[in-house]
Amino acid sequence: MTPDVDLTSAKDTLRPLLTADARLFERAARWRWPGAERVLPRLSRSANHGVLWGAVAVALAASRTPRARRAAVRGLASLAVASATVNTLGKRSVRRARPVLDPVPLGRRLRRQPVTTSFPSGHAASAAAFATGVALESPAWGAAVAPLAFSVAASRVYTGVHFPSDVLAGAALGAGAAFLVRRLVPARAATVPTARPRAEVPALPEGEGLVMVVNQGSGTAERVRGLRGALPRAEIVECAPEETRDALAKAAVRARVLGVCGGDGTVNAAAGVALRHGLPLAVLPGGTLNHFAHDLGVEDERDLAHAVRRGEAVRVDAGRFVTDGAEGLFLNTLSLGAYPELVRARDAWSHRIGGWPAGLLGALRVLRTGRHPLEVEVGGARRPLWLLFVGNGVYHRMGLAPGRRTDLADGLLDVRVVHGSGRAALRLLAAAAAGPLTRSPAHAAVQVNRLRLTGLAPGTPLAYDGEVTDASGEVTVEKLPEALTVYRPLDF
Repeated sequence: MTPDVDLTSAKDTLRPLLTADARLFERAARWRWPGAERVLPRLSRSANHGVLWGAVAVALAASRTPRARRAAVRGLASLAVASATVNTLGKRSVRRARPVLDPVPLGRRLRRQPVTTSFPSGHAASAAAFATGVALESPAWGAAVAPLAFSVAASRVYTGVHFPSDVLAGAALGAGAAFLVRRLVPARAATVPTARPRAEVPALPEGEGLVMVVNQGSGTAERVRGLRGALPRAEIVECAPEETRDALAKAAVRARVLGVCGGDGTVNAAAGVALRHGLPLAVLPGGTLNHFAHDLGVEDERDLAHAVRRGEAVRVDAGRFVTDGAEGLFLNTLSLGAYPELVRARDAWSHRIGGWPAGLLGALRVLRTGRHPLEVEVGGARRPLWLLFVGNGVYHRMGLAPGRRTDLADGLLDVRVVHGSGRAALRLLAAAAAGPLTRSPAHAAVQVNRLRLTGLAPGTPLAYDGEVTDASGEVTVEKLPEALTVYRPLDF
């Protein structure tokens, strides 16, 4: 008998709320909404099956800014989570009938009435999820999308297909879905590194004194046009990939600030020139991955121009490796084992099929053909390794997002290894799944400021910042703390 009493009590508690909800619906039906009769029903129909939000996402992506593209993807991902939740749990758990249409004027009603249950509103959930997801990545774009989302939610009451509480519940569910997606894949604001240690650099209001060397092989034409408009007095030198190093050396002689536009390999070359000449570096991402620029917090020409005009910069660490009398720098990562083979395979195919497909092809090839692990001596012990990874700074995984650095001047090398026992494919995939775990059967990690490896076979491939060279005998890797001064906006 107790369940019956509880059910009756619950109904008694909800009855005043449902009555107030119905009265509010009737008042909305009687209220004149100036100019809404032509707009809101059409807007409501356009949001069916997420079509409206797909179109808005395409429009955001068409702006061709990284922030807008991320906002569009985050909005759609949030919408997908909200829609799935409403349709699989919400409407099946609370089988509320749709409102009676008698008080709703004929001109407002939809031609085709929904046949699903009323609570919660799927349209309101999708609208709130998309708008909130966009806002969490880009508040400016979120503010632009919010009025449209509000109008779609309001249209569901206006056309008589939902009670107000259905819309409020749907909106709350949609916003919650967006925050869940952010927890799984953090927004850019959560992954931008700390703006420290700050450095004194010249402020160039119109760019005079900045010499920007542009690698034309990186598909940078649009970025360069934007930079010319933002910093009209900057000198921009465009050159072929094979001419980039020479152009950087010549630019450093006459520059107050050395600029570079290209991928991670080009940025690496510019960093070496900037260090030798004691110049601050201005990095404009122009390659496929742009790990250093994105971890720095510079995603496009607007970010860079903002920092250059205001004279905002930080000091960052660099890594240095020495092998058989040769040495080099790395700003992102250094690796031995499977990854250098992947890079070589990618470079062999990228000019034919593009960078991303070539990278995937290279990964499949390495996973399929890897048979013999790398043999190195670490601490006097001989070890078989499928992969040794050294990061310039500690990489952190946040949710499902790839690893990012939150401090580019932490003084540490992030050393990770994939043990050489077992099959290469299983070990590498298991290590990738383990992510930042410090210990696993396939994977180990440690943070140090210096690393020495010996016993490398002649011609062992070594990858650094997307470039590949040969190592043999001994490799020493060390940090150069706060060695490089780089422009970046400080007011994220």
